[in-house]
Amino acid sequence: MTASANQPADTDLLRQMRSGAAHAFAALYRRHQGPLYRFALLRCGAAEIAADVVQEAFMGLLTGRFQFDPLRGQLQHFLFGVARNLILKLEEGRRRHVALALDDDEDAPEIADDQACPLGRVLGNETAEQVRRALSLLAPHYRDAVILYELHGLSYAEIAGICQIDIGTVRSRLSRGRAAMARRLAAWHKLDMVQA
Repeated sequence: MTASANQPADTDLLRQMRSGAAHAFAALYRRHQGPLYRFALLRCGAAEIAADVVQEAFMGLLTGRFQFDPLRGQLQHFLFGVARNLILKLEEGRRRHVALALDDDEDAPEIADDQACPLGRVLGNETAEQVRRALSLLAPHYRDAVILYELHGLSYAEIAGICQIDIGTVRSRLSRGRAAMARRLAAWHKLDMVQA
């Protein structure tokens, strides 16, 4: 985020934060928490996990665990990348846990439960819920590109930096993600028309 005439730049706030100024950390948090939370929520589909990811990203920034280099891009994009990596790590752990649980119990219930996801309450209407469901069914690498481009308005180059892929891959993932969402939304629209 670019600082306006009356707001300090992220780099100035980071410098102040590293010198121990609590108000600088609070200002950075207020500035970047909302977009970061929305990204994490749409990416993982669970409010509790999204809140934990945001907290871990900001605590890592505060403690120096995550080192931001202003020469490599904007702080917000760096935070998106950190959140993405944290979510990927959580998903990997969850996949291992599910695989172990299924090995132990062949009759294990389905893990994903759309009704348990609070995102529907956050978005509030049926169309948004259908979009959220279509988004959640995308492969994670397609979901990253669609969320960052369509909902956060980032460029291909910015997404490539966050996801650590080349621009051609961003284009491909965005195109395939959009096509998959369009197919799912068209199918739900047809189903709604039949039921009406």
